[in-house]
Amino acid sequence: MPSYRTEDIRNIVLIGHAGAGKTALTEALLHAAGVIPNKGSIAKGSTVSDFDDLEQKHQHSLTASVISFDYQGRHLNLIDTPGYPDFVGPALAALPAVETAVVVINAQAGIETMTRRMMQWAAERKLCRMIVVNKIDTDGVNLESLMSEIQDTFGSECLAINLPSGGAERVVDCFFEPAGDADFSSVEEAHTAIVDQTVEVDEDLMTMYLEQGEIAPEQLHDPFEQALREGHLVPVCFTSAETGAGINEWLDIVAKLMPNPLEGNPPPLVSDEGDDAQTIRVDPKPEKHTLAHVFKVAFDPFVGKISIFRMHQGTIKKDDQLFVGDARKAFRVGSVFSLRGKEHINIDCAIPGDICALSKVDEPYYDAVLHDSHEEDSIHMGSLSLPSPMVGVAVVAKSRGDEQKISEGLHRLAGEDPCVTIERNPSANETVLRGLGDLHLRIAMERMKEQYNVEIDTHIPSIPYTETITRKAEGHCRHKKQTGGAGQFGEVYLRVEPLPRNSGFEFANEIVGGVIPSQLIPAVEKGVRKLLETGAFAGFPMQDLRVALYDGKYHPVDSKEVAFVAAGKKAFKDAVSKAKPIVLEPITELEVVAPSSSMGDITGDLSSRRGRVNSTDSLPGSMVSIAGLVPLAEMDDYPSRLKSMTGGEGSYTMEFSSYDPAPADVQKRLVEAFQHPEDD
Repeated sequence: MPSYRTEDIRNIVLIGHAGAGKTALTEALLHAAGVIPNKGSIAKGSTVSDFDDLEQKHQHSLTASVISFDYQGRHLNLIDTPGYPDFVGPALAALPAVETAVVVINAQAGIETMTRRMMQWAAERKLCRMIVVNKIDTDGVNLESLMSEIQDTFGSECLAINLPSGGAERVVDCFFEPAGDADFSSVEEAHTAIVDQTVEVDEDLMTMYLEQGEIAPEQLHDPFEQALREGHLVPVCFTSAETGAGINEWLDIVAKLMPNPLEGNPPPLVSDEGDDAQTIRVDPKPEKHTLAHVFKVAFDPFVGKISIFRMHQGTIKKDDQLFVGDARKAFRVGSVFSLRGKEHINIDCAIPGDICALSKVDEPYYDAVLHDSHEEDSIHMGSLSLPSPMVGVAVVAKSRGDEQKISEGLHRLAGEDPCVTIERNPSANETVLRGLGDLHLRIAMERMKEQYNVEIDTHIPSIPYTETITRKAEGHCRHKKQTGGAGQFGEVYLRVEPLPRNSGFEFANEIVGGVIPSQLIPAVEKGVRKLLETGAFAGFPMQDLRVALYDGKYHPVDSKEVAFVAAGKKAFKDAVSKAKPIVLEPITELEVVAPSSSMGDITGDLSSRRGRVNSTDSLPGSMVSIAGLVPLAEMDDYPSRLKSMTGGEGSYTMEFSSYDPAPADVQKRLVEAFQHPEDD
């Protein structure tokens, strides 16, 4: 067993906008804790967390990095995450692994796009939240105004637990031993506000407080954590990673007040699926069955795949037999280790609440549950809402014979980042790599070349249109072939009807009386599914419809599977042609943040792209947020257009919203361009 207990563990993720200083803050914390002799430099590529070659080249975090270290009897697992919107996937994937989300704000830039979104995501995950205002020593910052902005944006529950003092050269405590002068407000006022907020969750303590007029800090520990869990309190700390102001104070707050794995809200583990899904109550004891979940898969050139996991109950040690998800074959655990950036530190055992890693796991994948008994086969992580990758490039090998290397490289990319997907578009004969933005894809291309030694060409992919129907209809086909010897015979009657959006596909067997033998029913469905993949009238996959097989005929000698596959396919095509089929196009939810002076140009440009502006909100610093819906087909050149309209000051995020009917002229063009392969 390790030298620390579950009660000593603090799991924390650093999230926030790019440039807030999360990586520099991590360096300052490691230095203050005595883990490293000197703080690393982002410019020199010497930081503990940004050890990836591409991170050092671009001088920005591109993936989540786990840094484990000890401080004053506590074991801290710190996760440094990227701040660019394009790389939000690894940041969101880390949220279920921790009890506390620390949102880092750049004191000079104020509340930025990802600051707001990360606060919202952490709240939705019911994590304890803390705000760290970094770079407080920057010239010209107005910290009092920023504190007011934080409370206006995120609520009055955001209260200072310490305050800058001496012109931001240091900070003064407002909770444990409130004394001294602050650069704004007052220590006494801040102390009273945070105590008042804390005691509100405990009626007995509130009564005592009203009677005595003061409460000792040790009496506030449990209600403080309760207030954090309920979102009733969001402490605000002030730091400078550059000068070290507030760094030791922040470590003390984490060690004394932040929740351990026994005190945080339970992880979102469930058993079974759909209506049968039930929440699993985790019991974080070492003697229980092993339950852990993989929140990151990394690829190390020396040891291969690394599975980074959060331990929920039981233990994992060398030579244990574990299962991955519902896999029937167990794998044997090699070494168990904790992580400090690229450094692997061997440990005897992973205990409940800890964040550790394994190598050589059989087929690890993001969100996989590791367990030691088939009784846990059905347990999985509850759904985590991740942005849908909407920006794509079609990829082809630059050199013939590299197709296998490209496939392996692409699947590694998708395995490392939950917001990278690989699609195969059979109608266009394209392999499409999708991500969250142009930068996301550019980095993926660089990684393919520099780390996986694969060079590829890219082009704009076909838009992922889909087909559906708008009314009920029936179709029929009698498939009959006689070529001498055994023939083929199958007759099928189908009924199709539309389903609500995002319902997928449903096949129903309504045959009565055995007019088609039960063993031939799957052949009819197989024929239908062939057209589902390739499209019935415009060449795109079909969705949101129900197909019912209600009648047919068979021949005792000539009826074979191949005959009913062909009959099912042709009957389905016949029914779709009568069901008023339409083409659906993907609609994206777009949010643009730009200078307010550019708002007219941006809204006009969106209108020209068949977009609809839903809201505009003023932001600090003469910025504006514009949200709306835009067809994906109109967004090919948007990054360069936005840069031109805003002088490079605009940014945007784009997520999938829905599938809507394409305009009539677009549908006509797509149908006319479609050359359907000959029927079988």
